[in-house]
Amino acid sequence: MAAQVGQKTTLGQAVADSARDEEILVEQRHLDRVYRRLEEKIHEAEFLMHDAARRGQVGTPGALAERDALVFRAGIHLNRLNNEFEDFLFGRVDLLLGKDGKKGPDGAYTAVEPADGAVRPDHTADIAETLHIGRIGVLDADYSPLVIDWRAPAAAPFYRATPVDPGRVVRRRVIRSKGRRVLGVEDDLMRPELTAHLDGRELPVIGDGALMAALGRARTHSMRDIVSSIQAEQDLVIRAPAASVTYVEGGPGTGKTAVALHRAAYLLYQDRRRYAGGILIVSPTPLLVAYTEGVLPSLGEEGQVAIRALGSLVDGAEAALYDSPATARVKGSLRMLKVLRKAARGALEGGGAPDRLRVVAFNRRLELEAAELEEIRRTALGGTAPVNLLRPRARKLLLDALWAKSGAGSRHTDPELAAELRSSFDEDVSTEDPFTDFLDAWWPELTPRGVLRAMADERRLGRWARRVLNPGEVRRIAKSLRREGLTVHDVALLDELQAILGVPARPRRRREADPLDQLTGLEELMPVREESQRERAERLAQERTEYAHVIVDEAQDVTPMQWRMLGRRGRHATWTVVGDPAQSSWSDPDEAAAARDEALGSRPRRRFTLTVNYRNPAEIAELAARVLALAMPGSASPSAVRSTGVEPRFALMGETFAGSVREEAARLLERVDGTVGVVVPMRRREEAARWLAGLGDRVVALGSLEAKGLEYDATVVVLPAEIADESPAGLRVLYVALTRATQELTVLSGERDLPDEHGVPDLLRD
Repeated sequence: MAAQVGQKTTLGQAVADSARDEEILVEQRHLDRVYRRLEEKIHEAEFLMHDAARRGQVGTPGALAERDALVFRAGIHLNRLNNEFEDFLFGRVDLLLGKDGKKGPDGAYTAVEPADGAVRPDHTADIAETLHIGRIGVLDADYSPLVIDWRAPAAAPFYRATPVDPGRVVRRRVIRSKGRRVLGVEDDLMRPELTAHLDGRELPVIGDGALMAALGRARTHSMRDIVSSIQAEQDLVIRAPAASVTYVEGGPGTGKTAVALHRAAYLLYQDRRRYAGGILIVSPTPLLVAYTEGVLPSLGEEGQVAIRALGSLVDGAEAALYDSPATARVKGSLRMLKVLRKAARGALEGGGAPDRLRVVAFNRRLELEAAELEEIRRTALGGTAPVNLLRPRARKLLLDALWAKSGAGSRHTDPELAAELRSSFDEDVSTEDPFTDFLDAWWPELTPRGVLRAMADERRLGRWARRVLNPGEVRRIAKSLRREGLTVHDVALLDELQAILGVPARPRRRREADPLDQLTGLEELMPVREESQRERAERLAQERTEYAHVIVDEAQDVTPMQWRMLGRRGRHATWTVVGDPAQSSWSDPDEAAAARDEALGSRPRRRFTLTVNYRNPAEIAELAARVLALAMPGSASPSAVRSTGVEPRFALMGETFAGSVREEAARLLERVDGTVGVVVPMRRREEAARWLAGLGDRVVALGSLEAKGLEYDATVVVLPAEIADESPAGLRVLYVALTRATQELTVLSGERDLPDEHGVPDLLRD
């Protein structure tokens, strides 16, 4: 009997896996066809270039002009095809029959609404048209669309369709690919109540869309009402006016992240000119960024959508380390702002700074001693400009002091003569090596990383943080800054230091002569290789420091210092802020709220609340609600819409943590078709990865703070009491960990969890 059950489980998993693999294969076949067509078009462009070049052999001026013009156009076309040859197909929509049979210039039907009778009374329908969306349009030999350019009117349903207003769209599919290989697909159903058929078989649905299909086709009216409420409240957010700040709150599983991503696509397509300044999507962790990039591909040639983790918002900086909760609380606090301002000025006083200036002018040796230099530095730093931009002021004050020492000013009563003499004095002194060498050493150009390195000196940091941080906090900060690498909180400090220090103006470099400038005729008209859309997008994303719209995901975890970093990128932006206070891992939400309000400014606010949890089954949601009641008494959990009949499983750790965790992960891999997440206390992240080695890529180990925003088919939560004790916000972090599973949850307890005889830890008992 047990063997039969095992065979059924394996067979069910194989069927689900084969459905996903089959749909990936369907998209792979289409992508292969697209690439074959692209290769044909490249050969055609190359032929046109060669043919046009032969026309020039006629020798008449008209033939030469015609040749050059044809070569120029063919060269541009060939260049574009070559540049967009990689990673350009990212979406698909399956459409009902339209009201009319008119086609647009891209070969797609133009009707927006379905035809009368497209949906039969028994809620069945046939897919009449399928469109693939990509970076450029591609037609087959019969002028039927293989790929629709994302900017074309025919692509609008991919961005604008929602379950409340689906138009002709039944299914929207996001396609993930790398090079010429399709890696995965993810479906959204716009009409989950329909049973649609494509080429004689029922339209398959992969990912979260499959859940919505099951809910939408439920036999009870109450279940259909729940699906309608999900769609309606999400649609309100997606289409909310953008000229303000849109707050979106909701508990685990309510679709906050997905709604925010669809909103980005909707806003960009609705008003592309307005958002040419770019949309920035910020996620708290690199893991969530990877998920986000799979749902929302990059949208075109201007790099309009930039998806960043908080630890990668500063160019050239990438967070790879984690701070302890105690250290993170200090680094994220606004108290660090005072410390950084003092450190930026104090870093000028390094141990190698000279304490005497000697120059020769008017055949006299002029000197400024340490006390005089200190007074000049203090006067220069009295300005409000960034430290590096105060260097010209310090240079002038030095020259003023040396001029006064020379006594030359008192020897001339003629103002014009005195001014001329002073100008000559300044030029002579400031170009001498002793003066320039002194200035470079005494007032060097500071860098954010250099100041952070200076702060790693506990003695100096203690001086700068006097009456701001206590000795224990100083010790922890200095120790953390001595490590190689950056944490996510260090990146916010670097960004703040960049604002405090400023970047001195650089002399403009002369443009180097291009050899092609000297060419004429054919060579002059031939286009030099242009940037590809992807290269241009990456360059613009790196150069851009401000955006037209900013979307902050999991905003409840953004620290006050990180809000300042975000505020600098959205000074003139509209905002979408997505979060759930009950999931906050930050220990002082009031301080963070004040920093958030300062970053958002005086813009009007709109608030939306998502109330339906369609990720977790009721059995898991009820368990998580017990922790929420401890973490935030009086808070309401979102309503779970489904029940699986599978209760959370509790188990005791065996003799070794490694064996227990590995055994449970392997058991769940047999029971679910998709992924298994193993959530452990942050300090056990690295060892947990070793525990799971060899189990395959469907299982992943992650620290408690890394689980935010992610979901898995099954989850193992290890040592819940240790997670709860990690920080003052530990109970909220545990609540997050318990709400990651879409199907099954296991809790593994140790001695500190005070488990009962069934393995249920004290925190999770009724």
